[in-house]
Amino acid sequence: MQITTSRFLRFTLRADAATCLATGLLMMLGSTVLAGFFAMPPELFRYAGMSLLPFTAFLVYMTTRQRLSRAAVWAVIALNALWTIDSFLIVATGWVTANQLGYGFVGAQALGVAMFAGLEYVGLNKSASAVL
Repeated sequence: MQITTSRFLRFTLRADAATCLATGLLMMLGSTVLAGFFAMPPELFRYAGMSLLPFTAFLVYMTTRQRLSRAAVWAVIALNALWTIDSFLIVATGWVTANQLGYGFVGAQALGVAMFAGLEYVGLNKSASAVL
């Protein structure tokens, strides 16, 4: 089902894309510095940063559409929720160890991504009233 995207949803997707691009480039290009600062593996930063770039491109594409499928928006919400869950799991399971700043970084970025998932859900509901 196609929906007419609300301004709120487009704005939220743009903000999500901007933060994904900035964070992805920072983690990719600054992986060694970040690894030293947070006492985490540089590969984690590098590959996590690389994974954000295709997602950013998808978000940018979505912001250019006047209409979107509900499934596409739900996919973004689900991927953001998965990133949040995985962020907490990698430290909770001991897969990654870090210093206190590292744990704080993982938690803060996970909560930021969760916030985008919530805002995109609100934006989807605002858009639903304009269903074609």
